[in-house]
Formats: sequence, C-alpha cells, structure tokens
Amino acid sequence: MSQPETRLPVRAVIFDMDGLLIDSEPFWRDAEVAILGALGVPLTHESCAQFAGLRINEVVANWHELYPWDGESTDSVATRIQQQLCERIRESGRLLPGAARLVRELQERGFPLAIATSSAPEVVDAVMDVSGLRACFDVIASASDEDYGKPHPAVYLTAAARLGVEPQHCLVLEDALLGVIAAKAARMQVVAVPEEFNRNDMRFGIANCTIATLEDFWQDAGYLLR
Repeated sequence: MSQPETRLPVRAVIFDMDGLLIDSEPFWRDAEVAILGALGVPLTHESCAQFAGLRINEVVANWHELYPWDGESTDSVATRIQQQLCERIRESGRLLPGAARLVRELQERGFPLAIATSSAPEVVDAVMDVSGLRACFDVIASASDEDYGKPHPAVYLTAAARLGVEPQHCLVLEDALLGVIAAKAARMQVVAVPEEFNRNDMRFGIANCTIATLEDFWQDAGYLLR
C-alpha cells in the first residue's frame, strides 16, 4: 500500500521568467541563431533548446567550446544577444496565457511572490516594463548575481532567503528542465510548465506536478496550495 504524499504548507511562490511568464524563448532563439550563426555556429531553433535555462554567458561559452570562432569574445557575443533580446521584448513581447491573472490572484491571496531567473537584470527590466507586473513581486533574483546558475539551486535559495521563507515552504513554477532540477535541489515543491515539444520528456517527472499552461494552474496544481 502506497504512502500518502507528505507536503509542507506553501507560504511563498517563486516564478521563473523566460518561457514561463513571457513568450521570450523565440526571441532568445532568433538572436542566438542570427548572431552565433554569423560566427559559424550551425544553430537552429531546435538546437538552441539544448542549453535552455542556462545563463546567456554559459550558453555562448558552450557553443564556443563546440564550434570555436576567432575574434569576438564570448562576453561580447553574449551582450549582443542580450541587447537584441531586450529590443524584441520591448517591441513585441507578450505574456503567456494565464500569467498575469495567476500572478495577481496569488498576490490577492496573500502569497509573497518572487522571480528567480537566469536572465540578467537588463532583461528582467524589459520584461517587467512590458508586463505591468513589477509591483506584484516582492523579490526579483537573477542568477547573473550568483557564482553558479541553474541547475545549481543558488538563485532559488537566494529568492527564498530574501522573501524570508524557508525553501521547503516555497512553490516554484518553471518551464525549463534545468530550472526544475534547480528548484528541486533547493528542496522546493515544483510545478513544471514545459513548452509543448517538451511535454513528453519523462525527466519532468521529478516535478510535483506538470501542467500545460499557467491557465491550468488552479485546476491541475492548485491542490499544492491547500
């Protein structure tokens, strides 16, 4: 006979950002394909997913190791990709279905909220400017300020500490596998919201729950808040 699941009460909710709150992943991939492609890296949108969830400097360093180029430094390339991304977000960025409503409903229910993202503060600012959600978040933590990015749990642990909530009482919403791994390593409960092409990836089974979109949160994952 199986034992019932034991869950500690959730006292705060932490969101990833890119690909979860905002549909920025296509912008990331466009920028990476264009800029790295010009340097000789044979990238496609599909192959960009290989390093989804890492900090952009780590993404560029990984591609440089696989397909070395001469001249421009990896830091300079990463900066150009980030700049193009921010421009695209400000021009045509849009929130993913259910994102704004869920954030505001959780705030109304009294949950402290945080963002824990691999993106740099400049990208966070662009997203917050177009989303109108900045005031909803008590804490914004960027892995660019950490020694290690996801899948290391550092950025999630920092977000919890700044919220003043023990990690085991935090619920995380994540779209990337590396982010799910990071949150679980931080001893947090996790709702995975993978992109459609990743929904059959069995590795997301480490999450407490997997949902298709944030619109499905209350129906399919709301029990985690009870």
